[in-house]
Amino acid sequence: MRKLEVGYIDIHDIQFSNESKVENGVLFVDKEAIKKIVLEDENIKSCEVEIARPGESVRITPVKDVIEPRCKVEGHGGIFPGVISKVTTVGTGRTHALRGSAVVTTGKIVGFQEGIIDMTGEGAKYTPFSKTVNLVLVMNPIDGLKQHEHEYANRMAGLRVAAYLGELGKSVEPNEVVSYETYGVKEGMEKYPNLPRVGYVQMLQSQGLMHDTYVYGVDAKKIVPTIINPTEVMDGAILSGNCVSSCDKNPTYIHMNNPVVHDLFAQHGKTINFVGMIITNENVYLADKERSSNWTAELCEYLDLDGAIVSQEGFGNPDTDLIMNCKKISAKGIKTVIITDEYAGRDGTSQSLADADPSADAVVTGGNANELITLPKLDKVIGDLSPIDKIAGGFENNVLEDGTILVELQAITGATSEVGFNCLSAR
Repeated sequence: MRKLEVGYIDIHDIQFSNESKVENGVLFVDKEAIKKIVLEDENIKSCEVEIARPGESVRITPVKDVIEPRCKVEGHGGIFPGVISKVTTVGTGRTHALRGSAVVTTGKIVGFQEGIIDMTGEGAKYTPFSKTVNLVLVMNPIDGLKQHEHEYANRMAGLRVAAYLGELGKSVEPNEVVSYETYGVKEGMEKYPNLPRVGYVQMLQSQGLMHDTYVYGVDAKKIVPTIINPTEVMDGAILSGNCVSSCDKNPTYIHMNNPVVHDLFAQHGKTINFVGMIITNENVYLADKERSSNWTAELCEYLDLDGAIVSQEGFGNPDTDLIMNCKKISAKGIKTVIITDEYAGRDGTSQSLADADPSADAVVTGGNANELITLPKLDKVIGDLSPIDKIAGGFENNVLEDGTILVELQAITGATSEVGFNCLSAR
């Protein structure tokens, strides 16, 4: 048996102070210490540090990543292994999380597929990060920095700050401690002989430059489908580094708090035996798609699964990877549920996925990302509002005279990434 205890320390506010610490549910932050961490990278010219609280009339844009501060208290390795900590397998022992807080990175736009977080109003309904207290890093690069170097600098700065803040909770008594237990194949069969064996297949965005996801520091384009323990992701083994449409992107925060993993653990030992997790990449070329989907289906069969949940990151081209996985896993006699969002046009009448197959008969949808929503003018913008007509989901003249903004749902950060599911009742 493998076990990870996560101690959740509830944070209800962030305040600036001359000392960084966690006290009585408040995260006190030394602003100058944060700036110093960010400016360790000579490619970042400037950094401002802001706080955005739920309910405030604040808009954050363009959002690059969102990260939850965590630290290892006991067990192997450290948070963000292979990137911030050494390459050591994680997912056991004890981890502390500053629940309710997040580090958000923004600043000069890197690519057009970056998003919006509104802390109040209509937009706040669609993002989980309107409910977190956010420490926002507004970073701007040195002149002439290439896009991929700019993305790297922003990503690493956010991770360094999140790791620094996470360490503040190392000796703090958590508000809640949750144990996540997993078993080997034989041990699980013996322990839960009458429960259906269910696995989770997570498709990771990996379709070209700046469409990257990192597994223990390795770009997912370089991996083949493999089995990973679901508790490993809680320690930051999977990190976001991509610039796909904001509603499609799983920020690092979502990887660390993967709702599918948590929903499966909630039913583990009750209605299902949560066997484990398979990660696979999303590919550009057909041969690579065939290889990864073949291997994924074989691993599902190897684990002797009765059911599989498959989630997708991105849209369009990855729809083919999604349907290939669904078709091949189903052909093994394994009941398969897919989780996706849809691009059905603003009126909802277009074909919502770029690929389809009769085997995809159990689908959990995150909604239509083309749906048009109206965002009110807010009092404060953290970041830069000027690219709002150029980001995915924006369009020419979408900022009205009164400051109201019209965007498609795909412009909202995390809009469809926190999708729950009902595993076997969908079949």
